[in-house]
Amino acid sequence: QLAESGGGLVQPGGSLRLSCAASGFPLHPYAVGWFRQAPGKEREGVSGIDYSGAIKKYADSVKGRFTISRDNAKNTVYLQLNSLKPEDTGVYYCVAGTWPAVSAYKWDAADYWGQGTQVTISS
Repeated sequence: QLAESGGGLVQPGGSLRLSCAASGFPLHPYAVGWFRQAPGKEREGVSGIDYSGAIKKYADSVKGRFTISRDNAKNTVYLQLNSLKPEDTGVYYCVAGTWPAVSAYKWDAADYWGQGTQVTISS
């Protein structure tokens, strides 16, 4: 299973680091993607990373502010969130799957899903 952590309440302009830890299976063969869902809005793909960490992808709305990385030795993928805005508020989920599925932000095509962590940006 996947477990997200690191969410919380921060002021605009602040930072958070989200973690996506795998248990019960090795994460290194999988690409990993991050999604988010704001209240009343559809879920959207935010970022993705291939199995090796060499290829990364970002939604235009977060490009230059968010950074995805992975530590396969720790079976964990990270999402660093900087310069946070109120519109970044939502539940953030990670998924693991193939790179074609993750890079296309295909939630239903993933092999594993996390339960989500709440990120709230407010002054």
